[in-house]
Amino acid sequence: MIIESSAPPRVDLAGGTIDIWPLYLFHPGATTVNFALSLKASCRIETRDDGRIVLESRDRKVAFETELSAIEDLLLEERLELVSKLVHFFKPTTGFHMVVDSNVPAGAGLGGSSALAIACIGALNRLVGNRYDERKFITIAANIESTVIRVPAGFQDYFPPMYGSVSCVHFRPDGMEREALDVNIDELERRIAICYTGEPRLSGINNWEIYKRHIDGDTELFELFDGIRDSARNIREALLADDWGRVAETMKNAYPNRKRLAPTITTPQMDMLVAKALENGAEAAKVCGAGGGGCIAFLCAPGRRADVEAALASEEGAEVLDWKVARQGLTVTTDS
Repeated sequence: MIIESSAPPRVDLAGGTIDIWPLYLFHPGATTVNFALSLKASCRIETRDDGRIVLESRDRKVAFETELSAIEDLLLEERLELVSKLVHFFKPTTGFHMVVDSNVPAGAGLGGSSALAIACIGALNRLVGNRYDERKFITIAANIESTVIRVPAGFQDYFPPMYGSVSCVHFRPDGMEREALDVNIDELERRIAICYTGEPRLSGINNWEIYKRHIDGDTELFELFDGIRDSARNIREALLADDWGRVAETMKNAYPNRKRLAPTITTPQMDMLVAKALENGAEAAKVCGAGGGGCIAFLCAPGRRADVEAALASEEGAEVLDWKVARQGLTVTTDS
């Protein structure tokens, strides 16, 4: 049997960091807004009849073998740690060769590892006979990824891989709810340029430090988180109204708020690229993920995306991504 799955990463437009439990509970109305990107994380499982488990990552060029009888050892395996822990969780009873791959740049801040987790969970769940309802996939992914990164995981990264398209995730005391946003996707694609600045060399937002400061009641941090919440609300409303002037204004206002939250979110190179983009038709910038490198999303003035991309591409070390909105999330197929 061959099982193949794929899931897209995301670009976060607003509401990052507030998606960590239980921080969002202190900010009623907390939401995040993001969209799925046409890059892919993928997983392929081919069953074997010899009781061997082969785990391989094509993009990382790492592979190793073990046996079903030693599956408990995968809990402490450091090679391909996320994949190993997911296999340990599902505990398949048949041998298999599992190949994972991702065309998300390293450290891009696009939630690539979360997309990979969802792709692997979809394939492994099919391998074990659909043991879990798909509604459990996000909880499983967040909990297991937290044991890998050893800090609390935010939840927003798992919704675009599951569902695709454009999302607003609402965080409430009774749980999380994804709202599919009926927005002008064509205009979103015309207006957003995404630049990869290189793998992070500095620590951006340290979720654990922010988590501790928040739990300790840091008043400045509470103010910043309220601002993050309000920016996400405004972005949602502006997108639904097809009001790109308001989208630009909200993104511009949110940028210094993010810099106050984590001054290391940008590097000198990133600051230079933002300035270059703003000089050539960009209206606002949004650092993706924790920053310190990775990707920046730029909102461009009408008809100026090509100008912004050309200006960015002329800078050494910058890579302009070719992308579309991924309108579909997790896919799993089986060939027996």
